[in-house]
Amino acid sequence: MTRLILASASPRRLALLAQIGVTPDEIVAADVDETPLKKETPRALALRLARAKAQAVSAVGARVLAADTVVAVGRRVLSKAETEAEARACLMLLSGRGHRVYTGVALKSADGVRVRVVETRVTFKVLSSAEINAYIASGEWRGKAGGYAAQGLAGRYIVHIVGSYSNIVGLPLFETANLLEGAA
Repeated sequence: MTRLILASASPRRLALLAQIGVTPDEIVAADVDETPLKKETPRALALRLARAKAQAVSAVGARVLAADTVVAVGRRVLSKAETEAEARACLMLLSGRGHRVYTGVALKSADGVRVRVVETRVTFKVLSSAEINAYIASGEWRGKAGGYAAQGLAGRYIVHIVGSYSNIVGLPLFETANLLEGAA
């Protein structure tokens, strides 16, 4: 079996891969500018970043798996929250409404780069100020797209999901497994 390199330092992606029995031989975080291009849709952004991350990792004779998750309300991309103010703004925007989570997955192999994008619709309950404050105090939002982690405390705010739960966490398992099984 050809070596597999995961082009991500995300512990969530590593745990998700383990869930389907996949252990990368190496982890090499790809350094790619994640700034959206002018007029780029959230779906196109997720695909472009996944492909760029796979291509950024040099891997002679190995496969490279990369992914990028984008949270969006309409065409508005919610960045990875780095400050309390950013996280609070995200949660206030998501409160009581639906949004979409897109994950682009790319697999670079001897056959080239194959990509998939998965879309999941998520609806949050109306959040009270106390709930937002408690979530901010938890610190769980740090570095998370859209300022929340569905697999953590924010799971209690999710009313409805249409699509892949693992996609919301950061790696759609069905599509990833299919990419891996079909690659040389």
